[in-house]
Amino acid sequence: MQNQEREANLWAMFLHLSLLGGYIIPFGGFIAPVIIWQLKKDELPILDIHGKMAVNWLISSLIYGAIFSCLTIVFIGIPLLALLGVLGVLFPIIAGIKANNSEFWKYPFSLTILK
Repeated sequence: MQNQEREANLWAMFLHLSLLGGYIIPFGGFIAPVIIWQLKKDELPILDIHGKMAVNWLISSLIYGAIFSCLTIVFIGIPLLALLGVLGVLFPIIAGIKANNSEFWKYPFSLTILK
């Protein structure tokens, strides 16, 4: 049981950190978490929860990015986009560390789209 829990924690950490893949490979931050989630959620049920949290943040950040982009017309969108960029790096790292420690971490400001 201990090995399976450790494996689940590692995959959960990889799932959250894979959100950063877009900084290396175009669309990698969108594709990698979904692939990990879909391939491993039946084998390691805890990954279903982590996958939904990560994808909810992914969708939420896309929505916020679209809104903030529209707000660049009145210049308030520029600092908001910068903040979103910082949170887009910081939040997956925090979630990955928590997942590796067998903890769940709900991304702040994340809309609950997938339940």
